[in-house]
Amino acid sequence: MHIRKSAQPGIAGSPVKTVLVLCTGNSCRSQMAEAILRHEFGGRVRALSAGTSPQPRVADHAIEALRLAGLPAEGLHPKDVGAVLDEPIDLVVTVCDNARENCPVFPRQVKTVHLPFHDPHGEPLAGFVRVRDDIRARLVPAVRAALALS
Repeated sequence: MHIRKSAQPGIAGSPVKTVLVLCTGNSCRSQMAEAILRHEFGGRVRALSAGTSPQPRVADHAIEALRLAGLPAEGLHPKDVGAVLDEPIDLVVTVCDNARENCPVFPRQVKTVHLPFHDPHGEPLAGFVRVRDDIRARLVPAVRAALALS
């Protein structure tokens, strides 16, 4: 699967920055992070997510946690990191230790930030909601700082 590159300018004509959120299964944390970044940054950031060993589908509770917060979840699906290696990525955020340790080498130098979040896989919906809120509270400011966004 190839993900289409965006050449669209961001707000006020500035280039759109691409952020890849990387984890192991790409079924919980990274999917919620992708949706949150898209929502919070609008046209200034192109958010992608992928996994080093993706699961077959996004966790139902991850989708539900996003919807409960009014965040769109349409189109979210697990992707292998190999599908995005050729993307013009400006920032890679690893959200689990396994992804950090198995982060691939990208064709060009890419800024990387490690920001681990609890894995709610297998927990009730409340666990996913807590992780969603933690992602929103810590990831958004980290991306803003790493990409010097106002």
